[in-house]
Amino acid sequence: MDYHQRMSESKAVIFGCAGPELGPDEVAFFKENKPWGFILFGRNIVSLSQVAELTASLRDCIGSVDAPVLIDQEGGRVQRFKPPLVPQYPSGADLGALYLANPEAGLRAAWIMSRLHAFDLYPLGITVDCLPVLDVPAPGGHEVIGSRAYGISPDMVAAMGRAAAEGLKAGGMLPVIKHIPGHGRAGADTHFELPRVDAPRAELSARDFAPFRALRDEAMAMSAHVVYTDIDPVQPATTSRRVVDEIIRSEIGFDGLLMSDDVSMNALSGDFAARAGAIFAAGCDVTLHCNGNRTEMEAVASVSPVLSGDGLRRAGAVMAAFQEPDTSDEASLREEFEGLMAAS
Repeated sequence: MDYHQRMSESKAVIFGCAGPELGPDEVAFFKENKPWGFILFGRNIVSLSQVAELTASLRDCIGSVDAPVLIDQEGGRVQRFKPPLVPQYPSGADLGALYLANPEAGLRAAWIMSRLHAFDLYPLGITVDCLPVLDVPAPGGHEVIGSRAYGISPDMVAAMGRAAAEGLKAGGMLPVIKHIPGHGRAGADTHFELPRVDAPRAELSARDFAPFRALRDEAMAMSAHVVYTDIDPVQPATTSRRVVDEIIRSEIGFDGLLMSDDVSMNALSGDFAARAGAIFAAGCDVTLHCNGNRTEMEAVASVSPVLSGDGLRRAGAVMAAFQEPDTSDEASLREEFEGLMAAS
């Protein structure tokens, strides 16, 4: 089955799974519900060969050899694959420090690190890395972003984010820009509570939205569970039709596939069906559910529509954007990367 045919049957959802291999009940659930893609976490990782078997099993469930399999492999403290399976990579802030000393070296390091992620991940069947982080931290912002950000200059963040995105694409993978339209000012960790940002819209546009505007041509973005009170005083971006339409789609100009951040994060309220329903009502194309909890997934699946209309068009554009990896030499890139970071 080619992806055009499969996607016309796919639900607009990305699911995680519970452990390092699929149980029979998970296989049955995924076969029945046909999610568009999957996402992996540390709990799913034991060995490289095991992960390759898991990604193949996930795709087999839904009858698709090319279903997207996502991961958060940023470097720093958000790195699902860890040593000894892969090297420990520096954080966005570490790369940003190199950029401040030598912009050309910083951009090169950002590209190489993403290309190295692809060397690590692509052979295992992982095709999407939820990177780059385009959030611009501001005073008072919670450390949930912190060192994940490249820096505090929107232009620098955009340039580094572009380099990181291009490195992934050179390795056969695709990036996800996050957390649109900007998480840097949020004063709380959205895993636990809903942050409210009171900055004026004009200030947000000039600073927070700017890196997303610069990378608006990327194929995928992940929403922010953040309330911007000058735009929508009640709903976070993820469930705000006004933020999605006026800011993400119109002002920023992003017409790629918009996925929610994890629907199980406590920044969102209501039961899981209500949360997912609100995400779709706001105009997100795909809901993301990460923790592999079967009861929660069933609730999300119950309200997740089959991809259609603009969502189907955008999902098709994602699939068309994948390219074969370039001919970069892994060993020489690793050596160059170590030299760049040693000089920072």
